[in-house]
Amino acid sequence: MDQQVKQIKVWDVPVRLFHWSLVLGFVLAYVSAEVGILDAHVLIGYFLIGLLVFRVLWGFIGTQYSRFHSFIFSPTETMDYVRAIRAGHPAHYYGHNPAGALMVFGLLALLAAIFASGLVTLAVIDFEGPLLFLANQVSDETSYFFRHAHDFFVDVALLMIPLHLLGVISGSIQHKENLARSMVTGMKKMVMPDSANQ
Repeated sequence: MDQQVKQIKVWDVPVRLFHWSLVLGFVLAYVSAEVGILDAHVLIGYFLIGLLVFRVLWGFIGTQYSRFHSFIFSPTETMDYVRAIRAGHPAHYYGHNPAGALMVFGLLALLAAIFASGLVTLAVIDFEGPLLFLANQVSDETSYFFRHAHDFFVDVALLMIPLHLLGVISGSIQHKENLARSMVTGMKKMVMPDSANQ
């Protein structure tokens, strides 16, 4: 049976803006820390925190495919999808697939840990920021624990990003669609039976 390919709008403008703003913001935050432009690093951090708060809210009130409930899968469905990837014939999802959903939730949680440890570090070591009230509440040892935790979480993110990119490349090849481009255009393919040939 022949199939005809149509396009469906999946990613709304807020999700796409969040995604690419996060990419740019993370790169700028990392570079500013590496070269020692700490004032810029802090400002970019606040911007990224705002992005994360927005995405969490949008995950509850946004459009269909941006809502968290649209990509919460059972462990069984997730494992079935992973096995199907290995077999070379995973099911096609318009929104996030089970493997992609794990990555999304993992990255959101990791970002929250990065930002929380960064805010605590800003307060207890640099004596700045909205958590300044913590400055005299923790020991020096605890202060540097949070500083090292912040660096550690960033290092974990640097490991997860290539995994995310590999997933995008793998999904693009297996489903014969450009997933990166869909995050620019918002469109993904919808494969439908050709009724004229049924």
